This record gives sequence, structure tokens and C-alpha cells, in this order.
Amino acid sequence: MLKWVIGVSIILALTVGCGQKQDVQKQDGDNRPVSAPLENIQADPVLDFTDRADFKAASRGFIATIDGPIHDADGKPVYTPADYDFLDGSAPASVNPSLWRQSQLNAKHGLFEVVDGIYQIRGFDLSNMTLIGGDTGWIVIDPMISKETAAAALALANKHLGARPVSAVIFTHSHIDHYGGVRGVVSAADLENGNVEIIAPVGFTRETVSENILAGNQMARRAGYMFGAFLPKNPKGHIGSGLGQGISLGRSGLIIPSREITHTGETLNVDGIEIVFQLTPGAEAPQEFMFYLPKFRAFSQAEIINRTQHNLLTPRGAQIRNGLVWAKHIDDTIRIYGGKIDVSFGAHHWPTWGNAEVLEFFENQRDTYRYIHDQTLRLANHGLSMIEIAEQIKLPKSLASKFYNRGYYGTTNFNAKAQYQYYYGWFDGNPAHLNPLPPTQEAVQMVRYMGGAEAIMEKARADYGRGNYRFVATILNKLVFAQPENSAAKNLLAETYTRLGFGAESGPWRDFYLSGAQELTRPLNTDIIINTANPDMIANLPLDLFFDLMAVRLNGPKAAGLDMKINFVFTDTGDKAALHLKNAVLNTRMHSQYTDVDATVVLSRSDLNRIILKQTSFRKLMLKKQVKVQGSVPKLQKFMALQDDFNYWFNIVTP
Repeated sequence: MLKWVIGVSIILALTVGCGQKQDVQKQDGDNRPVSAPLENIQADPVLDFTDRADFKAASRGFIATIDGPIHDADGKPVYTPADYDFLDGSAPASVNPSLWRQSQLNAKHGLFEVVDGIYQIRGFDLSNMTLIGGDTGWIVIDPMISKETAAAALALANKHLGARPVSAVIFTHSHIDHYGGVRGVVSAADLENGNVEIIAPVGFTRETVSENILAGNQMARRAGYMFGAFLPKNPKGHIGSGLGQGISLGRSGLIIPSREITHTGETLNVDGIEIVFQLTPGAEAPQEFMFYLPKFRAFSQAEIINRTQHNLLTPRGAQIRNGLVWAKHIDDTIRIYGGKIDVSFGAHHWPTWGNAEVLEFFENQRDTYRYIHDQTLRLANHGLSMIEIAEQIKLPKSLASKFYNRGYYGTTNFNAKAQYQYYYGWFDGNPAHLNPLPPTQEAVQMVRYMGGAEAIMEKARADYGRGNYRFVATILNKLVFAQPENSAAKNLLAETYTRLGFGAESGPWRDFYLSGAQELTRPLNTDIIINTANPDMIANLPLDLFFDLMAVRLNGPKAAGLDMKINFVFTDTGDKAALHLKNAVLNTRMHSQYTDVDATVVLSRSDLNRIILKQTSFRKLMLKKQVKVQGSVPKLQKFMALQDDFNYWFNIVTP
């Protein structure tokens, strides 16, 4: 029997069910172990919490909102803005006051007027959806993650602003929270009939389907931690992601753009609205653009400029972003458009009004990324290691005192490490770090050196009582890896992670800590449903990436010594590929065929898509003769059996 299972992980398209609960020593209301009173968390004293300007701006232009949850076609809630109603009032002891404030602002939901003719629907998903009134219909910018939330947003606008068709859709970049809900506002038929235009940056489609393909399983597992997907929404669980409140859990899709923007300064007339584009590749996304709207003296900052410090390396894992490139894109914006902007709005958070206010905001965001980049390299050239730099580097007060530069999503600590890794890699030059033992083996030896588990626990309890949580987490992690059955160590480590989570200013850091605590003290609920692909994404997966994924999934040790050639022919598209397995490596040549081949697989691309989506199997299609094999079936079976399956539920906080 042939094994053919392809897992394509789309990081934000998570469909999550309810977790199970298990009692584990003394618990609070969220099933978290608590053994000592919570202390009040102090925010950075440079922050002025009496400044209410952001609250005024986040509420400005409010028109209306919805009551209750947004449902899918089966009646299942996919996003409920009211889930965050608990954020009313002052910050409790379980949340950093600065993160609490950011979450209060992000939780404001509904339809808002930016200026006459430009509107936003905020708080229905991780991202905003923006509407521009064209001559004949709505120009939709970034239709959220899910079709259900996008449809609800459009319905709310049509109800209160007057029903209009959608004349165009703009995808600012290749992350799923900016295109995934497109089928909630238009259909592929609208595009084919010429009723709508979809505009995106050059290279959008390939970047969209490729970002999470080769490394997707690891990213998807970590994304569950980063976005608090398995945590309850309450003051001791998930309270927001900093960039937005949370991810919607509906159906995502993709419609391929009809027009790609290729250069800065390119100008389009879209349904009577002049749009001037600025490409910003290699910063927040591999392909992204911002744009200027002369009619409104308005600027769309996409996700390059935000009311939080962003990630130069996301904790879920991705390619590192260069802070220098990011800063220069923002500087180009100031140089080209700065004097012309009266209002700026983004794919997240709330707008900024007034030219002076916009320029100050842009300049401070620019300088935050430039400072982290430049100071990381300065300290590295003084000989400091990655960890030493991250511990030492702090934003100057002029930047740190701005709420929009705080680490609600990305953090200065993590971003400094990212810039070090971007230039120098993971190795810091210390020979002791060239070839350390694997985590479990190292942990066993460290526990032995430190006098055993009881000695460690005694010191850890004392340090925990003194609030020395960071080192307690470090040392107890070693003990848990050395003795994964040690429940006392796991429980104390869970308490430690909980305290670190409660104190975190970053939403993702909080969710990482609390997710780790949860998994240490209760069994994984592997019945949770994870939607890791959608038909639109698979249909547009470039074949070369599909075969690259096969190469990643090839079990090298099992393939050692084999020399095999396999051809693929796709009957409906005319595509061809020649695969050569040798030296335990799978190389692919597209648009080519080998003559001295072991087997040739003939099938349709549509059937391949169904196999990837697990709607059918390779074997079933062979029996139906929808897949034909020319040559040696046994050799093809042997070849396919070399493909690994990836288990989403690998361990993170235990060995």
C-alpha cells in the first residue's frame, strides 16, 4: 500500500475545539496551579497611563457593531467579540497593566469611519478590514482570516452605510489574516466575469502558498502557543495577541489576484479612486505594499507601521526580517508621502489623524527598528553574545515611552536576538557551544552535577519564593527533561511559567508561557481539530514546491544507498517533473522527463490536490485507474514509503 500524506500548514488557519481539563494539585478557576498569592505587576515607569489619547482615537468614528458571535454555516461560532468583555476595568494582578491596556484598545469592535469615504471594521478578527467607497462599489482592503468574519464585516457596513457591490479587493501582503476571508466578500466567478479586480504585490501568490510549506508542521505547533489557541479567554488565560485580539476559526480561502503591483510609484485608478503604491519587500512580509490615496490625503500603512513593536523573528518561526530594511521602507514613506498625509490607517489597530501626529508616529516606528538593528551590531562588534545583547539592549526613553513602540507583539529582547542571528547565526564563538549535548542528555548530566532532584527542588522553591522566576524556569526545565515523570518539578515549573506569563507585556510571550504551563499539568487534547490546509491554497501550490516538500519529508537514513528515477506527468495541466533519488537526496527537474526511469506516474493535478487534502488516496485512485503507473509499481511503492509523516502534537515543554 502506498503512503501519500502531505501536511500543508497554514499557520493562522486554526480550527480549535475545546480542551479537556484535569485536576492537578491546587488549582485556580482556569486549571492553573497556584500556590502563592499573586503580586501586583509594575508597568515600565516611562509609560504615562494617564494619557487617554489612544482610547479616544480607537473609538473615533464609531458607527455600529454586532451583538453575539459570528457563526459558520453549521452554526458554530468562529469569532465572538464579546469574549473579551472581561477587559473592562483595571488590570488584575494576573496581567501586565501595559498589555491589559493594549488589549482593551484592540477589543473595541465594530464599524468605524476613518474619513468620509473610508471605513474600517475592527475587532472581528486578528486584522482589520478596510472599505473605500469607489464610484460603483466598495474597494475592500485585507478581508481578514475567515470568510465568515469578512462577510459579517461587509454586511455590517452595507446595513449602516448603504448596500454596495464589491468592485475591487486589495491584498496588502501574503499573510493569511490579509486575504483568507476573500470568499466572504467576492467569488471567483466575480473575478472571471470582470465584476471585480483583485490587486496584490508582485510575487504574492507564490509567497502566500510557500511561506509555511517546507517548515509548516513545526510552525503550526508553535503558532498554537503564540496565539493562545488552546487557552481560555479570561484574565488568567488569553487576553489578546498585541497585534489584535485573536484569530478567527472559520474557513479561509484564496482567490488569485488579477493584477500585481511591480514597483513603487505605480499608480492605478480603481473604481474611480487613484491609488499610488509603495512596495516594501523583505520587511514584515516577503512581498508587501503600502499605498497613498490622494483624494483623501490618506495613507494605508499595511502592516509595516503598527501600534506595537512587530517581530523581526516571529516566535512561531519564520525567515528572519532585517530591521534595517524595515526602517528604510518607513523612511521612504516619510520622504515620498510625509507632507501629504492627513490620516494613516493600517491592517491592525486604529488610525492616526493629523500630519504632525502621523509623522511623529512614523519616525518613532522607523527609529525603533533601526535602533534595534544598529545597536545589536554595535554590541556584537564589541564581542557580546546574542543572549548578552538581548539582556542589555533597551530602547531609549524617547522611543520606549511611546505605547506604539512597546513589545505587545514583537519585543526588543527577541528582535535583538533575531538581528544577531540574521548576521551571525546561532553560534556565538564560544567553543563550549560548538557541540553541546542534546537537551535530554545535557539535562541528565546537569542534574547529576547539581546533587540530584531534591537539591534542585529545594533551591528552586526558595528562588521561586523570591520571585527569581527566569532562572527557576531555566533550572526546572533541565530537571523536567532529565526526569519527565517528576510531577513536583513539572508542577513548580508550571507555576513558574504562569507567573512569567502573568508579568509579560507581550501577548505572544504570555501565551507561550501559559500554554507551556497548561501542557505541563494536563494531558494534550489531541482531539482538537486543526485545519491545516484549504482547497484554494492547495490548488495554487506550485508543483515545484510540492516536490520540494517531498524532498523535506524524505527519510534520509532509509533512503541511503538507493538510486531511483521517477517521472510525473499531469494530464490536465500538461506539467511534467523528473525526480532523482540518489545520495539520500531527492532532486527535481521541472518540465523534464528521464528516459532511464524506474516508474512514471500519470495523474491529474486536480486528483493530486484531492490526495493532498486527504479526500482520497493514491491507492484508491490507482484501483479506479485514475492514476496510472508505467514501469515498476514495487519500486514506486518503495519510493513512496520513504516519505515521513509529521505529527503535529510533538512535545515542547517535555522531552
